[in-house]
Amino acid sequence: MGIEWLRPAAFFGSILFALVGVLVFWLSFVLIDKITPYDLWREIVEKQNKALAMVVAAMSLGISIIVAAAIHGG
Repeated sequence: MGIEWLRPAAFFGSILFALVGVLVFWLSFVLIDKITPYDLWREIVEKQNKALAMVVAAMSLGISIIVAAAIHGG
C-alpha cells in the first residue's frame, strides 16, 4: 500500500466521506426518533428501558452498515 494515503486528495476525500457518513447516520437516527410514538432519549436514559436500548443499538448498527456500504460502493 505504501504512503498513498498521505496524498492530500486521498486524505481529504476520506475525511469528506466520513463526515457525509456521520451526517447521513445522524439524519436517519433523528428521523427514526421522530416517527416513533415516544421520546427515545427519555425512555432509555431516564426510565432505564434496557430492551429499547438494545433495539436502538441494533438499529444504529444496521444504519451504520448501510451507510458504510453505500459510501464504499458495495
